[in-house]
Amino acid sequence: MASDLERKAKEAFVDDHFELAAELLTQAIALSPASAEIYADRAQANIKLGNLTEAVADANKAIELDPSMAKAYFRKGTACIKLEEYETAKSALEIGASLAPEDTRFANLIKQCDECIADETADLSKQVLEAPANVVSKQVSEAVADAVSMEDVQPVIDLSGQVPVVTAAKPKYRHEFYQKPEEVVVTIFAKGLPASSVAVDFGEQILSVSINVPGEDPYHFQPRLFGKIIPAKCRYVVLSTKVEIRLAKADPIHWISLDYKMEPTVVQRVDVSSVNGSNKPSYPSSKPKAVDWDKLEAQVKKEEKEEKLDGDAALNKFFRDIYQDADEDTRRAMKKSFVESNGTVLSTNWKEVGSKKVEGSPPDGMEVKKWEY
Repeated sequence: MASDLERKAKEAFVDDHFELAAELLTQAIALSPASAEIYADRAQANIKLGNLTEAVADANKAIELDPSMAKAYFRKGTACIKLEEYETAKSALEIGASLAPEDTRFANLIKQCDECIADETADLSKQVLEAPANVVSKQVSEAVADAVSMEDVQPVIDLSGQVPVVTAAKPKYRHEFYQKPEEVVVTIFAKGLPASSVAVDFGEQILSVSINVPGEDPYHFQPRLFGKIIPAKCRYVVLSTKVEIRLAKADPIHWISLDYKMEPTVVQRVDVSSVNGSNKPSYPSSKPKAVDWDKLEAQVKKEEKEEKLDGDAALNKFFRDIYQDADEDTRRAMKKSFVESNGTVLSTNWKEVGSKKVEGSPPDGMEVKKWEY
């Protein structure tokens, strides 16, 4: 049954019915979920449809199932070039070239990636604000268009008996994100997932999350990100109630959304030094004149220190100042002597009182009595 669907999908592809081809391949995957060939073919259909993040996800799955499939790396590289993910594309194409050294398409696209990376680096060095991503050159587009052709196409037959198109289901897991100057944290709320069922891949500007729980429909989340990230510094963890993904920003800019926006936006850079620095927070006030709370605190402490007291108050302040400015041994000596002597002795010499019990020493004319319970 799966082979019949594959054959019909290839016929639909020849007739430029790419959406139908993708749907047929989706049904074939449901019947043969371990077939790398079907995932690679659906990646091809998604490239034609412009579903580039889905194409990368399919290519990644094909590579996972069959790491020696050269065309899976080629299709991942093709989709990443269209996404302007040149570093990721180059890495995939280099692996594919090592598997199929006779295929010159790999070398051509690797060369184009190098040129685009060089242009992108030169542009970034000239701009203060991050500019929109470079557009792939006409030569790259033509090379990609020529390269994306289906292999082993069968003769065209009547497709009138096709299975109806299946509508996409609503995502089964909710997700949200928040950000810091240096990273974006994405949370997918899913309870009780085994860590082995979660796979997360990071690209220059793409995130791919797959959750495959036995007996349940697979979940895929592949957004093209608002800004670029550093894949080597990204990480994720599977918790009891959620999957937490931390994306390291390549540039300290404010993301207005998680997904990439086609329309031009004003990029706001975040001053990381001011966020991570030692600046103390300012407190809200209804007064028109700002209050320097640090200065006020210092003034109060100075007044307390210079305040002149009499009698017991002066004595208590004297002992309190000694304790406040004392080292740890002196404080221990003061505590031990005061407690053991029932408040009649206060020593600051730990060597003297540390090794023995401190006996009470009442004032003249008074005697110590033990309290009986």
